[in-house]
Amino acid sequence: MTHTRRPPPPSPAQDRATAMDQALDWLIVLGSPSAEQTQAFNAWLAADPLHAQAFAKAQTIWDGPQVMLSAQTLAARPPKVTVLSHLRPHCKPLATAAVLILGLFSFSNLPMRLQADHLTVVGERQRLQLEDGSKVLLNTNSAFSSTIDDQQRIARLYQGEAFFEVAGNRAQPLEIDAGPVKASVRDTAFAVRYLDGVAQVRVQRGDVDLRATRDDARVRLSAGESISIGPNGFDRPAKLDATDLAWVQGRLVFENCPLSQVLTELRRYYPGWIINNNEQLSDINVTGNYRLDQPLDVVRSLAHITSAQLREFPALVILN
Repeated sequence: MTHTRRPPPPSPAQDRATAMDQALDWLIVLGSPSAEQTQAFNAWLAADPLHAQAFAKAQTIWDGPQVMLSAQTLAARPPKVTVLSHLRPHCKPLATAAVLILGLFSFSNLPMRLQADHLTVVGERQRLQLEDGSKVLLNTNSAFSSTIDDQQRIARLYQGEAFFEVAGNRAQPLEIDAGPVKASVRDTAFAVRYLDGVAQVRVQRGDVDLRATRDDARVRLSAGESISIGPNGFDRPAKLDATDLAWVQGRLVFENCPLSQVLTELRRYYPGWIINNNEQLSDINVTGNYRLDQPLDVVRSLAHITSAQLREFPALVILN
């Protein structure tokens, strides 16, 4: 009788390596996923506990200092493209990791962030005092710089959100550049939020003179007013909502806000992934007052009040 020898099953180490390789690929895909890709990712995640562990570890690598340092080194070199047509199987994770590093240039706006004097990571807030005595509170995941001397008073918000308390004892106004808008202010307290090509200005005290960088259109805002400006120019000024500046006091306040929008805001503060697999939850209106430094507790509370199932992994939570 002839016995056919079966190959040995994959070792746990091989399983972990395969899961990590797939997780790195998913990180790249999730930079701009289609609906089908999001569904496929959720299925992959649920297929094996190793997948969630590998994905959390891959994201830690993505956000780690080693990858950032490698990206900075690459940015300083002349562009060079190499096509790898025949990779050996054991080289694929290395090639994937290289693509991951290169992905930082488009996914994390690395060149822009390298210009900034001050950066906050996801979930962090940072208090600054400028050379002219003005105070700045940087919100989560923001990039900011300033140049203040005898000739100019200029600040730039490259990304994120900042609250300014501007000193009023100067002859020159403080000029603040935030993508599609420039603000000129004296003795003013106001916030600027610049995300996804749209800037929002919210005035708590004083007046703010705004100028569109696209067509030089101008608007003056007064205390208690807010406005948005995007690719199509200024929207109409609106009354400042009391919830808009709650983050300055360390709070997230929602009043009859769809859960989908609440989760979008929470993702700005949670250093991981928040995934909603139950579309029926998206339109449920939420009212609440939460601490912004505890986004995971907020997700747990939302799961409780909506009777949703919650699965927690390192740097990943899933609502079902």
